[in-house]
Amino acid sequence: MSKEQSCVLKAWEVTVRKTQQAKKRANSIFGTVSVSPQTDDDTTTTTEENDDETSTNRSSIGELYHAERILPNGDYYTGQWYDSFPHGHGKYLWTDGCMYIGDWYNGKTMGRGKFGWPSGATYEGEFKSGYMDGIGLYTGPSGDTYKGQWVMNLKHGHGIKRFANGDVYDGEWRRGLQEAQGKYQWRDGSYYMGEWKNGMISGKGTFIWTDGNRYDGFWDDGFPRGNGTFKWADGSFYVGHWSNDPEEMNGTYYPSGDEGNPEWDPKEVFNNLSDYKICSGERVPVLPSQKKLSVWNSSKRVEKPRRMSVDGRVSVGVDRAFEKMNMWGTESGEGAADIDSTTRRDLDAEMMRLEAEGFIQSLRPSPAPMRLPRAGRKQGETISKGHRNYELMLNLQLGIRHAVGKQAPVVSLDLKHSAFDPKEKVWTRFPPEGTKYTPPHQSSEFKWKDYCPLVFRSLRKLFKVDPADYMLSICGNDALRELSSPGKSGSFFYLTNDDRYMIKTMKKSETKVLLRMLAAYYNHVRAFENTLVIRFYGLHCVKLTGPIQKKVRFVIMGNLFCSEYSIHRRFDLKGSSLGRTTDKPESEINSNTILKDLDLNFIFRLQKAWYQEFIRQVDKDCEFLEQERIMDYSLLVGIHFREASVAGELIPSGARTPIGEFEDESAPRLSRADVDQLLSDPTRWASIRLGGNMPARAERTMRRSDCEFQLVGEPTGEYYEVVMIFGIIDILQDYDISKKLEHAYKSIQYDPTSISAVDPRLYSRRFRDFIFKVFTEDN
Repeated sequence: MSKEQSCVLKAWEVTVRKTQQAKKRANSIFGTVSVSPQTDDDTTTTTEENDDETSTNRSSIGELYHAERILPNGDYYTGQWYDSFPHGHGKYLWTDGCMYIGDWYNGKTMGRGKFGWPSGATYEGEFKSGYMDGIGLYTGPSGDTYKGQWVMNLKHGHGIKRFANGDVYDGEWRRGLQEAQGKYQWRDGSYYMGEWKNGMISGKGTFIWTDGNRYDGFWDDGFPRGNGTFKWADGSFYVGHWSNDPEEMNGTYYPSGDEGNPEWDPKEVFNNLSDYKICSGERVPVLPSQKKLSVWNSSKRVEKPRRMSVDGRVSVGVDRAFEKMNMWGTESGEGAADIDSTTRRDLDAEMMRLEAEGFIQSLRPSPAPMRLPRAGRKQGETISKGHRNYELMLNLQLGIRHAVGKQAPVVSLDLKHSAFDPKEKVWTRFPPEGTKYTPPHQSSEFKWKDYCPLVFRSLRKLFKVDPADYMLSICGNDALRELSSPGKSGSFFYLTNDDRYMIKTMKKSETKVLLRMLAAYYNHVRAFENTLVIRFYGLHCVKLTGPIQKKVRFVIMGNLFCSEYSIHRRFDLKGSSLGRTTDKPESEINSNTILKDLDLNFIFRLQKAWYQEFIRQVDKDCEFLEQERIMDYSLLVGIHFREASVAGELIPSGARTPIGEFEDESAPRLSRADVDQLLSDPTRWASIRLGGNMPARAERTMRRSDCEFQLVGEPTGEYYEVVMIFGIIDILQDYDISKKLEHAYKSIQYDPTSISAVDPRLYSRRFRDFIFKVFTEDN
């Protein structure tokens, strides 16, 4: 090997050693717990300065040792210490009286431990990343106890709750509330055994009183609802349909013999059950994950600004490491070391070895810091008088007010087959002067058609949509907003002023698909409450009278992004690569821009219980769409970043605020404490469901420069705390002759697996494979 080549290798080895040391220092961050930075300058005596210097030196070489410290804010820690953080077994005492004794991992409570509150409440069990997570026992200050499974500070799984008033619940929990099967026993000995939903008795179950009377049947919101039997201890019983509404109540009384009480009123059961309340238990005032830790942070560590390429992209190719070796030549490259092919192969092999061992990552340039995208304006143009679609909006509002507002009998969710018949439609004429059934209006005469009105009325009931609120959102005094440009299909979209509903104009072919699959859709959303498939609330048609005779069909859907959180990033994901990138320049991208598969730079990590539910539901939804021969659908994803600086730079999970910079406490953002409070308050869990306002972590990814169509980038280890909203949209495209021709034509020019127009079976498999790479379990 020549002298020049030897110099190159030595220089490369020095670079590797330096980057490994820099990586080790950079990894000294405090996990996901917020940290109060404290420099060595705050110490007051020479002895303390020497102690801190010794601690810094010892931690820099990665030694695990015992430390005992009174922290600057008055907190106290004693226990094992590693690399500037509690690591191993230790005890931390806060100034407010809270205390934790147990296992730590890189500054986070991880493993088994005991947390105590000044009120006397305690939790003893498993922790994960600062949360009560695993098996544990919580004892409240008034005597409430819960022993069982926890997930992120919430009861989740099987557990036994003993209330201070003597009541006991033994069964399943979900997100802090009773769910699925469980037994609740009151202090007088009466008990209920059966199904629960959102902390209330709901489903099929049995209630047994201490006097021997019992009710077997269906329940809703804590009271009998549906078919059921009430049996007395003497053997007489009442069988029928139960409801709080006297008009729906009907049944038959069967005495046990000659004696009996034929005048008995079933309402007595409801009055009796009113005395049996489900105890809500105690709330934890401060959660372990909300506790702030004060830790020394050396001021000697100065973070150098990161560099990025001129075009804003960062290359992560392995061959970039060789560019650093050309350090002896001129700008033109004269005098550069000449590396022969054999030496280059040796270097390639060594680089591959280091990459496999995890060292090569430190040689790659760090990705540029992420910033919050530019906020977009409120979407849509208000349809006011003079707008080209003003009359159409008036017609739509008049028709919906007529269809939803008219009196209708109580709807049962068990519909007859005839309700789904495409011929089941109602035409109504709306002349300007009005009729016996329609009001006068200022628009031109039109005809209004309701498709399968009974089905959509049942769907609205199934989705818990209040008719008055529905009508007010669409037909209130506020005008609709038309989105600035039509979709790729040529359809126009309109939003209600409160953003709750979206109205889409439909092609005749799409209308036919929806009517064809309506029965299967209804059964699917009824069977799977947490389905991710878009919600449909109505299908209508406006026919303008006169020489044009124009028909406008439209469907009313739920707006996926109607949320209390602002949406910072939006992605439309299909799992294909051809044409799956935004055509907008970076300068025009804002928070309203819909990005696509090749724009995605995150992997989303869901907590275990959420992830398991997610994969089950995606499988069920895709099987349903595949059976209906539907393809070209996508997963629409919205992301709200929880942590950002005043300057708009995103703060990675566990990152410290740089020394000399201060966060503006008045800046509006969702802090970890806010999230913990949200998770601890069962009344707010109604806003969190699968695909709706879900807490998660987003890990940043980077695509390789040598792979143009890499769908999922390489993880960088940089995490962001996020709130996610997602659902499956565009489910009205079947694999018809036009799509088959599109597939045949594009397959000649491109890779057949990269295009969207493929057979529904292949589409479903490819979609799931991609989604299950983008969404993973957070370990």
